Amino acid sequence: MAVNEALAKSQYDTGIVHNAIMAKKHETWDRQRAAGAMDSTQYPTLDYVPCKDGLATAIPGDANNTFRCSNIDLYHFMSHASLNSTGEGSSSWGWTSESGREFVAIGQSDGAAFVEITKHGKMVYLGRLPQYSTPIIWREIRAYKNYMVIGSEAKDHGVQIFDMRKLLKIDPKKPVTFDAKADLTGWFNELPAGRVHNIIINEELNYGVAVGAQPRNSSCKAGLIFIDLIDPSKPTTPGCNSQDGYVHDAQCLVYRGPDKKYYGRDICYAYNEDTLTIYDVTDKKNSTMISRISYEGASYTHQGWLLDPYNQEYLLLDDELDEEKKAGPSADGIPTTYIWDIKSLENPKQTGYFKSTTKGIDHNQYVIDGLSYQSNYGAGLRVVDVTSIPENPTGSDVCEVGFFDIFPEDDAAPGGGIVDFVGTWSSYAYFKSGFIYINTIERGSFVVKMTSKTCGSKAQNSHHR
Repeated sequence: MAVNEALAKSQYDTGIVHNAIMAKKHETWDRQRAAGAMDSTQYPTLDYVPCKDGLATAIPGDANNTFRCSNIDLYHFMSHASLNSTGEGSSSWGWTSESGREFVAIGQSDGAAFVEITKHGKMVYLGRLPQYSTPIIWREIRAYKNYMVIGSEAKDHGVQIFDMRKLLKIDPKKPVTFDAKADLTGWFNELPAGRVHNIIINEELNYGVAVGAQPRNSSCKAGLIFIDLIDPSKPTTPGCNSQDGYVHDAQCLVYRGPDKKYYGRDICYAYNEDTLTIYDVTDKKNSTMISRISYEGASYTHQGWLLDPYNQEYLLLDDELDEEKKAGPSADGIPTTYIWDIKSLENPKQTGYFKSTTKGIDHNQYVIDGLSYQSNYGAGLRVVDVTSIPENPTGSDVCEVGFFDIFPEDDAAPGGGIVDFVGTWSSYAYFKSGFIYINTIERGSFVVKMTSKTCGSKAQNSHHR
């Protein structure tokens, strides 16, 4: 549907909606701190626990260490405190060495912790990289080749570029606290205030993008700020795109879809608060906006991912505010994933949606080999089979393969959960071993693994549109 331009101008372009979400999150997290939930020292280390009869009972008789689940076993849990952090969790990303060792960079308020995941699914703490400026929960991490690229909403933080190969020879008995500045490979700070909301990576074309780099009245309007990473020790910016103002998240990659006009071009699919916005960024100095469209229930367009990067016909989009606003198909408080036909980049069309099975808020999702791995705050990790979408883009044949609910505190609530900013922030499911890493706000780090990737019944709890 067309963008409501009057609403966009008064509520989104001004930052009113975004600021309201940030304030709501702070309110929730302050309440959690006051209740003691953010003190991660109370959460014990947990070892392997199978999912049996819908529950992973880590500590018998302890409801707060009994996790609802389906087709996913728990392998390990470590608290933020055991990872030498006094803060809360946020983003995360993984890296695999040339020899096949698997590592995770874990976003926390006071920096990034590093762990290796062993072949038995155990996390081994190796050290941490402190924040560049001041602590803040918003810390986003993405991998570029052998490097982690780390941004933060903290003023003057800039973008840290850290070489993960530094971890390879660390003795776990002697974890290393790196210097936040001296141990970096590179640092990027061609930003209006040194802060970013998110980091995007196009590894194939050797660049990154800083998005949501406020203030909104800067020359780039908190849009796409490109980062040349050909030499990670000397990152520079070739330009920016401000055409649709603030960009919250994006996926940028070489176009290999059916739209012949754009085949081989460098395309960014951006999630811009109230729209899906598509850009041609082939020429970083003169990038252009291709299309901009909204949808029923649009409240805060947060993030999304292509169904298949090598056949770019569909994408999935999540909205972070539609559940709270009771908007559109999310009026019942159950997270909704919106399906888009993008065969024509100039005329994308929403074809349907599918809904989760538990009340909550959807935050981030990544599609890998036909499965969407969704981080849905208090509802935890949800894994959804989306292979049916090309044949049936309404979403009625989409089904949930499995889940692991990392926030048992809300299990007794109506609908199985609460609509609030608690629980998991991010997950990483790209490891060849099959281990999935989950970062949570209050508790710490989980490692889980699927026992089946087959739905129990087709179209369970999906909705046709």
